[in-house]
Amino acid sequence: MHLFLSALQWVAFMVAGSIAAPIAIADLFQLSPIETAGFIQRTIFVLGAAGLIQALFGHKLPINEGPAGLWWGVFAIYAGFSGTLYSSHKSVLTVLQGGMIVSGIIFFILAATGLLRKLTSLFTPTITFIYLMLLILQLSGSFVKGMFGISGEGGAMQPFVLIGSVLTILVALYLSSHKIKWMQQYSIILALLAGWLIFAVMGLGGQVNVSSTWFALPEIFVFGTPVFDTGVVITSVFITFLLTTNMIASIRVMEEVMKSQGHPVYERYSKSGFASGINQLLGGVFSAIGSVPISGAAGFVTATRMYRLLPFIVGCAIIIVISLVPKVMNVFASLPAPVGYAVTTVIFIKMVGLALGEYQKETNLERTHFVAGISLIIGVGAMFVPPEAFKDVPVVAASILNNGLILGTVTGILVEQSIKLKKDKSMESE
Repeated sequence: MHLFLSALQWVAFMVAGSIAAPIAIADLFQLSPIETAGFIQRTIFVLGAAGLIQALFGHKLPINEGPAGLWWGVFAIYAGFSGTLYSSHKSVLTVLQGGMIVSGIIFFILAATGLLRKLTSLFTPTITFIYLMLLILQLSGSFVKGMFGISGEGGAMQPFVLIGSVLTILVALYLSSHKIKWMQQYSIILALLAGWLIFAVMGLGGQVNVSSTWFALPEIFVFGTPVFDTGVVITSVFITFLLTTNMIASIRVMEEVMKSQGHPVYERYSKSGFASGINQLLGGVFSAIGSVPISGAAGFVTATRMYRLLPFIVGCAIIIVISLVPKVMNVFASLPAPVGYAVTTVIFIKMVGLALGEYQKETNLERTHFVAGISLIIGVGAMFVPPEAFKDVPVVAASILNNGLILGTVTGILVEQSIKLKKDKSMESE
């Protein structure tokens, strides 16, 4: 029972954190309700399979896979090319399928050549601190907007949604610090259920669309044969290098959490690179969204104290099974979005502590303050630039400049390495 409840909590966390992306992308590409349901099903299936592959053959850590924000951004940018560069939404989606397949192949090359292992040396405690802070700051806007009940641009705040969100946060905070161990351990799933109940009582519960079928296998190449367009191939090369940033950072953060429990640290990145390659291929083959290990898993594990890998593996297996049952998927999809945002906010509070823990490991604080200052100003500043500003910019550049997390992290790596290089040269000349 303990294993099942722990696995179920992973399921709730994974679905709550992943359901928004396929819904938003389906809306961008004007998919029909049936097509949207299929897109959600395939994405959840791929995420469950991706987490299982990483846990069994990749990094072997309890890190769930989620829709990569970079791919989400590329999907959003390319949706605007329908009717101009491409004839229709479906033709755009076939190109993106090809892009994810190319990304998978590049991951294989990076892992096989050992280049991925070399990239890990760039992730010092300073860079990990910057990455986590930017991640928290970037997502905090979405969390707060969601808890205010604001949807879309120019939407109005909904007072009752805010009240329900605040009550859910209070419940989650209370449970996460409860003296009774089992309530603390299952605080996330209990908070989700409590929040769902609060919103239902307030008449704000999500509508459940009942499917007519009980079982459905995910289809492959739903939008047509993949197209390997030159533009998206070049974009995929850059996207893959940036995805490695997410992957390495997520593994580094989780390793620190596991190290505090006495777990050994060893080279995981090559195997994780191969696993990520398979996962990108799955995203393309099943016409879903490319996945990436989610850094928020470290906050989830810290909050629930579920450090064992087995509950996560069982949770991924359950995700795969329920993705094949449309009726169950419909119930999960009806979870009010503000409840998910409210509970995830509590998880990310723990992430701030992890970020500050990385900062405290640095001995050269003057250099850390300089690198972090530049990186945070550039990264956070980029978050305030409207996406429309990049409409005439090449997709590769737009996917970087329009993503404060990646832009700030890459800036931090370049600045820190430049300082180290300058210091090394000055020492050689003496």
